[in-house]
Amino acid sequence: MIHELKEHPEFFEDVISGRKTFEVRKADRDFKVGDLLALNEYNPDSKEYTNRCCLVYIDYILDDSNYCK
Repeated sequence: MIHELKEHPEFFEDVISGRKTFEVRKADRDFKVGDLLALNEYNPDSKEYTNRCCLVYIDYILDDSNYCK
């Protein structure tokens, strides 16, 4: 499954450069290991997409109430 998500420019840049290899998201979707995230760069100031996107693979999900509050 592919999940489409907005990503702010400062975080998007870190994802595509390889510096950011994780996402912290509310579990409001049925994310599963093996799914893909279509990260679409979105500028919250202009409220517009920049037309840059990338596809990333979910290879781990932390679901532990001691760490995810």
